[in-house]
Amino acid sequence: MSKLDRLDLKQLRVFQALIQEQNASKAANHLGLTQQAISEHLKKLRDVFDDRLFLRKTTGFVPTPFAENLSIGVNKLLNDFNALLSPTHFDPKTISGTYVIAATDYAQQVVLPTLISTLRKESPNLKLIVRDFEIDKLHQLMESGKINLAIAFPDYIPDNYPVMKLYEEHHVCVASARSAISLTTATLAEVASYPCIIASPSRPNFKGSIDDWFRQFGLKRNVVVSAPCFSVVPMYLETTDTISFLPSRAVSGLDLVEIPLEQSPDPFDVIAAWHPRYNDDVLQKWILAKLQVQYE
Repeated sequence: MSKLDRLDLKQLRVFQALIQEQNASKAANHLGLTQQAISEHLKKLRDVFDDRLFLRKTTGFVPTPFAENLSIGVNKLLNDFNALLSPTHFDPKTISGTYVIAATDYAQQVVLPTLISTLRKESPNLKLIVRDFEIDKLHQLMESGKINLAIAFPDYIPDNYPVMKLYEEHHVCVASARSAISLTTATLAEVASYPCIIASPSRPNFKGSIDDWFRQFGLKRNVVVSAPCFSVVPMYLETTDTISFLPSRAVSGLDLVEIPLEQSPDPFDVIAAWHPRYNDDVLQKWILAKLQVQYE
């Protein structure tokens, strides 16, 4: 009997669930199977592929390097099967399943509230997972099918991924309305000298994209606090005599004062990106169209 004859679709779905959940109990719940059934399917998969596929750890499983590579082909195969079985007429009201969005802290504040509202109204049976944007793991997560869509800045996205520009954004220099700094009219050199709070969501350090812009003028910022996300910076500004450079849409409506600058930082794009395997996926096309309408 050939290896193909010993393999069935359910085993591949078990493999995909184990890759995504890395836990037998969670994979069983996801597929509506018992843990014993998961174990039996995994035993058959190990025999077919002649690899352990998953190693046990305290909280579940960790895939072997062979399994991680195999997951790319398995995900594509299962997506192709789904496309084959999908009706030619796409009705968002009847579509079900889970859709995973990785978004920066900024995008979670600014982009996702409207998108999630739209999806809940027009596709009520679709379940959504929003996860933090992990720049170092993004490619691996999208390759393995654990993320359907990423919303971030162009520098965070692999060059070979399809992208769609949502809108152009720019940084503004802000301080608390109660800060003494908010009352000043300063030169760019003075602004650089002010104690500054930055958001560094990808890696904890004192560097930010604005540093390169200041360097053009021979200046270096006085960064005194590095925060893990954009959303907490306004709160820190309220309790300190500091400034921050934040995307304009992230501070809209907050009790912050914009500090006028002699020069303005370069604008940047906010984009949506996805793995090429989803180029022809009808759900993906529909969600991208909703995002496009959101920013027309």
